[in-house]
Amino acid sequence: MHEMVKGANVGLTTLSEDVGSVMVSLGWSSTSGEGDADVSVLLLDGDGKVRSDVDFCFYNNPVAGNGSVQLLGKTPTADGSEDRISFDLDAVPQEIEKVVVAASRYEGSRFGELDDLRLTLADSAGDGLVRFAVEGADEVSAVIFGELYRRSGEWKFRAVGQGYASGLAGLATDYGVDIDDDAGQDVPEPEAPGPDTAEQPAATGQDGPEPPARVPAQSRGADPVTGSAPEPPAAPQEPAAPGPADPAPVPKPARRPRTAKKKVTLPRTAKKSLADNDTWRSARLFPVPALKSDRERETRATSVVLSVMAQVPEFGRRLTAGFGAPAGRMETFTEVTLPHGESPRRPDGVVRVERAGKLWTALVETKTNGNALKPDQVQAYMDIAARRGYEAVITLSNDVALEGSPLVDVRIDRRRKHKVALWHLSWAEVVHQAQMLIRHEGVGNAAHAWLLQELLQYLQHENSGCHGFQNMGAAWVPVRRGIDEETLCQGDARALEVIENWERLIRQVCLRLGGELGQKVLPVQRVRRGSDPGARRTELADRLCEQGRLNAEIRIEGTPGVLAITADLRTGKLRTSIEVPAEETGYPLTRAKRLVRRLAEAPADLHIETLVEGQGPGPRGTLERLRPEPADLLPKDGAQITGFRLSLFKGMGNGRGSAETGFIRSVDEAVDRFHAQVVTHVEAPAV
Repeated sequence: MHEMVKGANVGLTTLSEDVGSVMVSLGWSSTSGEGDADVSVLLLDGDGKVRSDVDFCFYNNPVAGNGSVQLLGKTPTADGSEDRISFDLDAVPQEIEKVVVAASRYEGSRFGELDDLRLTLADSAGDGLVRFAVEGADEVSAVIFGELYRRSGEWKFRAVGQGYASGLAGLATDYGVDIDDDAGQDVPEPEAPGPDTAEQPAATGQDGPEPPARVPAQSRGADPVTGSAPEPPAAPQEPAAPGPADPAPVPKPARRPRTAKKKVTLPRTAKKSLADNDTWRSARLFPVPALKSDRERETRATSVVLSVMAQVPEFGRRLTAGFGAPAGRMETFTEVTLPHGESPRRPDGVVRVERAGKLWTALVETKTNGNALKPDQVQAYMDIAARRGYEAVITLSNDVALEGSPLVDVRIDRRRKHKVALWHLSWAEVVHQAQMLIRHEGVGNAAHAWLLQELLQYLQHENSGCHGFQNMGAAWVPVRRGIDEETLCQGDARALEVIENWERLIRQVCLRLGGELGQKVLPVQRVRRGSDPGARRTELADRLCEQGRLNAEIRIEGTPGVLAITADLRTGKLRTSIEVPAEETGYPLTRAKRLVRRLAEAPADLHIETLVEGQGPGPRGTLERLRPEPADLLPKDGAQITGFRLSLFKGMGNGRGSAETGFIRSVDEAVDRFHAQVVTHVEAPAV
């Protein structure tokens, strides 16, 4: 990988031949696990300005340049997470001369609070080409990491590393994005039209002009927009008395930038069903109950998903952009016969995308119902793709892929000039992307929303076999028994298998919860970037043998603190907890009372533990006992209270699977209960 320094540039074609589509990843780390930033992209013309506000690509307008630029969101990695952006450089409009890649923080945060800021760029086969470490961004709230620009008919990359003290709004203003003071105003949503239907788009229709994205004058706590560093405030002046005709000024709320384009999502409430009773089942586009064999499930699931990908462009693009597919017309096929020696092969599916006369092709191999991918099948498809000049092989199964722990091992013939990329999707990720589009972000029209709704109904049906990761593996029972009998020794390979499957389960929990909430939910890794994932998992496996506990943390956007999950295999208990900081104002007793009032609707068995500065745990008790006596939370010696730890305990499932008595189901239920009954009350203001 080409290491770059600030100000350096390089031609992409000198690094790889597969740069028609590239993937740019922005990453950082935080010791607390809570630090984050938002990614944005600006498409600039020859004058160095956006042509219009639709050339500003950010979290509320994730696609720009006729689909050539797409924000793919955050992806967990071995040492944290990173934001990924897909660029179809062949499809970038000709008027665009430069593409700026930036990130911004909010609510007064600065990049100096984050570590290991870096940008990486990979070609369409997934091979890393460029790495740039950003330094000296301590006191700024927005940073331009780099830029892609045209030069003599080819694309080049420049490492920039420029900071903005004025945040995202200041950066956007410098490049010609209009500032709209009214952009933060929410528009009331219409009443849902009825069951199994979607909200209708704006009156302009699907093919109407797209309104521009707008940036409010003050966004997510950022500095007011001036295009440069903000000036110090002037001395306070005595306000003039308003005249009788002058209305009282109404302060406008500070909000994120938002796009005015109307999107179609599922209705929040459905009208009463016309069925006589609950035994009447709604007709479905993709029926499930008739499926009897794994082969039938694989065939049906492949056909259902690929057909919806082709018919709903946002969904198809969302699933394939990260694999180097261009932004173009997509067609999908099933049960295609391809020659392979004496016995032709039939991959489960083929995805083909056409853009400007060029084709991108991927073979698809699908497994359902917990069946494992077969290395010989995947190897055969890799060989076929290489011979036929296809770009990728995509595997789709219940398993969740981990860095440094491939689901299948394949041989790559480095002598071949044409490279084939091997990518993996889990069913949980397919469901997550469909949920994000239909429930939160929206799609282009009501028909697309209905198709996605039918897809979700199919994938989430108990007989579809598409339920995501659902088995802790053959090592689960022996490891539990070894911990109970204290015979499990460090270095046991079975403990490492349990650690890997625990990591897969936590990633799936994040996907499921994020899809339901419409928020970023990511696992927290408290390690420095570049650390070896295999060594980290080995260390965790040794700790499991010694302590008998599985530990994980997840960060939910907008939540104070991280949600910790602990599975104690010795006691058979699951603990979900969160640490919330103490309020800075008020007497200690007042803070304790406010916390108890905020938790008025929380379960009575919630454990509350006071965190004391410079000491171990402080006083603790259940919410039921503390409601009449919140003073019991105060340290007897008057020590400074720094926060409170809130915990719920639940019995742990025994089985390795996702049945009602299984471990996986118990983890899902524990996280759901804790978030719904505790975290949501912590977020609410005290009354």
